[in-house]
Amino acid sequence: MCDTTLMLAKDITIPLTEIEIQAVRSQGSGGQNVNKVSTAIHLRFDIKASSLPEQYKERLLSLKDRRISSDGIVIIKAQRFRSQVKNKADALERLQTLINSVIAEVKPRKSTQPTLASKTKRLEEKILHGRKKSLRGKITGE
Repeated sequence: MCDTTLMLAKDITIPLTEIEIQAVRSQGSGGQNVNKVSTAIHLRFDIKASSLPEQYKERLLSLKDRRISSDGIVIIKAQRFRSQVKNKADALERLQTLINSVIAEVKPRKSTQPTLASKTKRLEEKILHGRKKSLRGKITGE
């Protein structure tokens, strides 16, 4: 990650000017410090207005992710750490992971036939399982 751009897979970069980062007060425990210091990071990234290629924009918008609003804005709140710098890096990393999941090409599955060995193994296991089950029946008294 550079100071001015966010590096993604396949040599695609996003300028940090397209990402809105705002420091807010963190929730949860932390004593008096939580009321004074804004350590949590609120990251907003507008997909439609970004410089991403159109195919990746469409894939991102079609994702069923609660972090993506109906307006096409990715909202990430990072408050895992007590440091603002670490939370900012965490938020950018989570955005990078989200976008990289869309960029990665998924190979279509080639359907194959089961091998003869796997068929025989399955049938043998079925026979053994059936024998085990038959032994669990009621015992008839003589």
